Amino acid sequence: MREAGFRVLTKTTGSKPVIILPRGGEAEIQRKGPPSILEQRKIVKLASKLGVQALVVELMGIQPECLKVESSRLLRPHILVITNVRLDHLDQMGKTKREIAESLANSFPKRGTIFIPQDEFFPEFEKRAKKLNSKIVQISRDAFEKILDGKTNLPYNEFEDNIRIALAASEFLGVKKEVALKGMSEAHPDFGSLKIWTASFGSPAHSWLLVSAFAANEPESTSKILSVLKGKIPFARRELVGLINFREDRGDRTLQWLNALKEGSFTEFQRVVFIGGHAHALNSRIKKKPSWLAGIPLAVITDKQPAKIMLKVSSMVNGDAVIVGMGNMGGLGKELVEYWEKIGSPYGA
Repeated sequence: MREAGFRVLTKTTGSKPVIILPRGGEAEIQRKGPPSILEQRKIVKLASKLGVQALVVELMGIQPECLKVESSRLLRPHILVITNVRLDHLDQMGKTKREIAESLANSFPKRGTIFIPQDEFFPEFEKRAKKLNSKIVQISRDAFEKILDGKTNLPYNEFEDNIRIALAASEFLGVKKEVALKGMSEAHPDFGSLKIWTASFGSPAHSWLLVSAFAANEPESTSKILSVLKGKIPFARRELVGLINFREDRGDRTLQWLNALKEGSFTEFQRVVFIGGHAHALNSRIKKKPSWLAGIPLAVITDKQPAKIMLKVSSMVNGDAVIVGMGNMGGLGKELVEYWEKIGSPYGA
């Protein structure tokens, strides 16, 4: 939108709470307490003060009632984008995808336009949209096939599904597809976006690839990332290690990851290492039975410093490796990404 001449203010809250100013500069939001949807009042006031033509905001609410208030009372969007329906925030949003879709439908605005990938559409969305006199636009997998031509051409890693839905929303606003893609190619990627670095570890030194997929949060999204990675980086003759960061305040997500491993997900990993919250609780169980999850060798690292964590991981691996950071960006995930940025070189640069 900025590339097309719109004066835009943006706020993202996923990996880092950041305001993106009309000229593209960024300012991280400094919070004095826990996140609250009331934070959106400040961004609306700032948008008014700056005289922007468009405000692009990531919804913060998780509980259905918070989503409803945030959307209908604080923001009142003309356009809403649902990127996906995944099994996350299970304690607050529901245990099944259908329940989560019903929760997400609470964010629907009155007389608005809602963009949803066709693969993520649920009947609950149609029911809520009709009630609010809103229009749903489903984006198919073959949308914009010619302009994408099977590749994104972006200088950073991004899912094609996300590009398709962004192109659809931009086109709805009168932005030409070529202009939108140019703007995307010049945009600074989010801190939590899929990133890959090369670095050397061990003695003698071996070549490692460090992958940040921490922001994916839950197993389904992470599996999709692994599928994308197989076409981007060389796995042959490299040990694939999963580094799962648990959050102390997200016990539901920890159980979700453990269940996924028990059910046979992520068997492509030769080793899985647990770090962060709940690591101590898992330590005794793993000592009794090192391969209690689907036969994958497991390890726990209780250190809190990224350099020490990587030193211990390197002592477990002989030779070249691919390390995939997963689970949660919060806490050690963020610190590891910042550490990898310091010691590594962007892959493919």
